[in-house]
Amino acid sequence: MPLSQTTLFVADEAATTRLGAALAQAIERERTSIALRGLVIGLSGDLGAGKTSLVRAILRTLGMTGPVKSPTFALLEPYVVSSLDFYHFDFYRFTDPREFAAAGFRELFGPGAVCAIEWPERAGDLPSPDLALTLNVEEQGRRVDIAAHSELGAACLNEAIKRWEETAAAG
Repeated sequence: MPLSQTTLFVADEAATTRLGAALAQAIERERTSIALRGLVIGLSGDLGAGKTSLVRAILRTLGMTGPVKSPTFALLEPYVVSSLDFYHFDFYRFTDPREFAAAGFRELFGPGAVCAIEWPERAGDLPSPDLALTLNVEEQGRRVDIAAHSELGAACLNEAIKRWEETAAAG
């Protein structure tokens, strides 16, 4: 059962970028807690739902200026932002949940790491997500269901919602 949850409507690429920025600002605000315990973000949704675009917006807001590639073929793209290690995983190509353990990625989770995972449902034995986002394509945009499953996730969600609402009000 989530500690808190919300649903947002993301109409277009600009709104996806705005949501990514709001999540990045929440990560920045909770940087000290993340440095102590780490943050796990699960990103679920169909192909083309905007998972990679959302992660790209988070990274750009956190200061990443170089290329931000989809990890679909590499499985992992690592970055260093805001003095944190940011690991962008994509497990779409996993056909067996045991592939996560075999890949040796478990050691990347923990203090000082933000782990954003596309297709977490395809990997077994993943750490529980602090934030779980499900992106659903609808006729005129995306519905994003966000659930916080930890105190840190709830703090990030509350801050992200605050930032999302501020930017919506600003127009």
